[in-house]
Amino acid sequence: MDIALNTTHNFLSKIATNDGHGENSPYFDGWKAYDSDPYHHETNPSGVIQMGLAENQLCFDLIQEWIGNHPEASICTPQGGFDFKEIALFQDYHGLPEFRSAIANFMSRVRGSRVQFDPDRIVMSGGATGAHETLAFCLANRGEAFLVPTPYYPGFDRDLKWRTGVELIPVVCESSNNFKVTLGALEEAYDKAKESNIKVKGLLITNPSNPLGTFYDKETLKTLVDFINEKNIHLVCDEIYAGTVTRENEFVSIAEVLEEFPTICDHNLIHIVYSLSKDMGFPGFRVGIIYSFNDTVVNIARKMSSFGLVSTQTQHMVASMLSENDFVDNFIKESRNRLAHRHDMFTRELAQVGIGSLESNAGLFFWMDLRRFLKEPTFESEMTFWRTIISEIKLNVSPGSSFHCNEPGWFRVCFANMDDATVMVALERIKSFVHETRMLEIKTMAKIKTKKQCWQNNLQLKLSSRRLEDIMSPQYSPLNSPMLRAQN
Repeated sequence: MDIALNTTHNFLSKIATNDGHGENSPYFDGWKAYDSDPYHHETNPSGVIQMGLAENQLCFDLIQEWIGNHPEASICTPQGGFDFKEIALFQDYHGLPEFRSAIANFMSRVRGSRVQFDPDRIVMSGGATGAHETLAFCLANRGEAFLVPTPYYPGFDRDLKWRTGVELIPVVCESSNNFKVTLGALEEAYDKAKESNIKVKGLLITNPSNPLGTFYDKETLKTLVDFINEKNIHLVCDEIYAGTVTRENEFVSIAEVLEEFPTICDHNLIHIVYSLSKDMGFPGFRVGIIYSFNDTVVNIARKMSSFGLVSTQTQHMVASMLSENDFVDNFIKESRNRLAHRHDMFTRELAQVGIGSLESNAGLFFWMDLRRFLKEPTFESEMTFWRTIISEIKLNVSPGSSFHCNEPGWFRVCFANMDDATVMVALERIKSFVHETRMLEIKTMAKIKTKKQCWQNNLQLKLSSRRLEDIMSPQYSPLNSPMLRAQN
């Protein structure tokens, strides 16, 4: 079979048969473990609970209610069927005008209406995956590179590198300052690339961060913009989690920085990636967006989008939904509240059993600190412990090494892709593991203490025997006492 497979590969392209997709990563191995033994409260209560998938399932009741009240939004209903022919025949890769306007409106409202977006700069793509790849094709040649602060989303290794031949260079961020990117780290990564004769074409950031669940403040964003402007490289801002920030006024989009400080940089260097997969919970709709401040990039990306357009049926429904401002504002508010409640409940329960996490208030996950559970501070020990989590605790959480984290012992935990009952099961499993671990530690310490006590008792017994032997020795006989000899 292997011989036949190798022979077949000889007739296929290198891109098709290489490992660029990244399926061998522990990030995807966890998904496979879940797929082979998925948890179900009735049919498989001992199965693996999926906590490695960043889905937002907390507000589908609001979506379903809106759909029930707006049957005309679908061309597959009697109320909406009158538009069927027009929508089915539409092929313009610019997208439906009402779709682009609705997306621009939604992007603005997610950001508190503090910044406006131009519908003519909206380029659609097959999800954020397609958007990132398209931008990579537009901005860099094979062998050139983007700087990426760590830890970062494992899918970037596939999205940006696999078919484009572009390289990703980690910008190392550390837990000592809560994994915040520094100018020193940026300069160091840039200089290392130059020393290796790799041309850096851009800096890619995820804001809010996946996997950290944090976001950049305005001053940090300005520092990043100053950096890319000085180096004359691009800045790609992945803002697909913008609507998950639980304190909306704290999040700052790169578009706001450009609007507030219009002369801070060459706007042609700034590009935003967005989608509806996280903020709306629509990953299956494959609605990805490129928003570039560069006219040439907009035009080129729009041509490339022919390979990954959003279906007009989806465009039509999304346009209807996101054009209704009352619904949009209520959805954003309720989604933030529910995410905050789930996040706070989960992290609070873990803290009660001594498990900490990075402070965060964005995303569909948190960055869990399990360093104290590792036998050794190594990535080998992290992977051993991760296999224990998968096989014994039966939870699929993602190890930090798969996110290129430079410190072992951190894990990403997704909390918005399950119902409340499943959350409680997951928490109970974690608590049980911690309790069993503590009991084992207590027993181990007791055994060590017992052995130490036995050793001390034996030592005292030996010393006592030695003293007795010394007393009974003729050398120490009372007859040999100097006083007795003097009396005689």
